[in-house]
This record gives sequence, C-alpha cells and structure tokens, in this order.
Amino acid sequence: MIDKQFTDAHAAVADIQDGASVMIGGFGTAGMPDELIDALIARDVRDVTVISNNAGNGDTGLAALVREGRVRKIVCSFPRQADSHHFDTAFRAGKIELELVPQGNLAARIQAAGAGLGAIFTPTGYGTLLADGKETRTIDGRNYVLEYPIRADFALIKALRGDRWGNLVFSKTARNFGPIMAMAATTTIAQIAETVPLGALDPETVVTPGIFVQRIVAIPRAAARSAA
Repeated sequence: MIDKQFTDAHAAVADIQDGASVMIGGFGTAGMPDELIDALIARDVRDVTVISNNAGNGDTGLAALVREGRVRKIVCSFPRQADSHHFDTAFRAGKIELELVPQGNLAARIQAAGAGLGAIFTPTGYGTLLADGKETRTIDGRNYVLEYPIRADFALIKALRGDRWGNLVFSKTARNFGPIMAMAATTTIAQIAETVPLGALDPETVVTPGIFVQRIVAIPRAAARSAA
C-alpha cells in the first residue's frame, strides 16, 4: 500500500544532512513551509545551499534558518527587502554566498530540471554582469544567454490538501514555486493543512501529482497558527 504520510515534520526531514541542497517554496511568506524549516533548524543541519525566491522575511521560516547560520549559499531572485535583516547581516559579514538569479530565469531553470532538459537559452540577463562568462547566442535576431537547470537534493513545499499518495492541491498564490520545485528535487517533502481520503480530490484540481512527492506531513492550520 502506498502511504507517504509522516507523523511529524521532524521525521519528514530526518535524513537531510549537512551540505544538502534544498529548494524552499514561498513567495515571501506566502506558501513557505515554516514548520518543515523549523524542524530542519532543530536538526542542526549546516552548510545548506538554499534555492528560493527570497532570502527570508522577518524572524521566522527561511529567515530563521539564515539567522542560525545554517545556510552556506542561497540562490534567489530577491535577497533584500525591508525585513531581510538576517540575510543582510550574514551577507555583509561574509558568512553567506549569494547567487542572484532573475525571477523568470529562476523559474525556467527549475522547470528545466523537472523536465529533464540539459540547458535553456534565455534573453534575460544578456548584456549584464549576470551573463559574464556564459555562452551567448543570437537566435532569430535576438540575443540569448545559456543557463543550466537548477536541481536540488530536497524540496520543502507547502500545499493546502493532499492524499496519502502525495497528490497535492494548493491555495491560490501560495502555490508559487511549489509545483516546479517538486519536479526538480530528488526528494520532495510537502507540508499540508489537511489530509483527505483517496478519491476525495477532484483530479482537475490536482496541481502536483503524487509521482513528484515522496513525503507528506499534515500540519493543520490551527496548529500552525498556535505555533507561530
């Protein structure tokens, strides 16, 4: 019987080791799997490479992971905003490496990994410092930069509902990078608000099929709010 349910977040992340590459879903705090990140912090995993849209907001979630000095490198689009003080402090102190990737390129490179592509040509970044040292090509009169797929050992994502096979339904914009990260990681761990029986999810609403998800852990929204 296929059952990908884990009893708690700590059990779900128990095999993430030092030096792992980890994709973390979320657009700011929307769709960020805070409880999975908290469990990762509790494990004292270090030297992690994080792939995410942002570099953390405020004092929780990814920001807490940075604050605790667990992140060696971050690959993201928007490392700085008004409340990114933990990243700012670490970066200015030379304690964290940054790879800046334009948001569209970030999504496209993650998608390329999930689709099994070897590389992609994108016009974004051509003629800027982001293209230094990279292959360029002119195609149909337009200039492009060669970019390689972004893969990860693990993806930590958040969904609204899921069944024991790992089929996932997301909540509006909290979906963001979750579905493509699930396809680009060796092991995808999904934090969900509700587990439903097999067959309860309308197939037309399933965004991420269970084939891309290895583990799910149910953290009801009421429990998540009380822990915040």
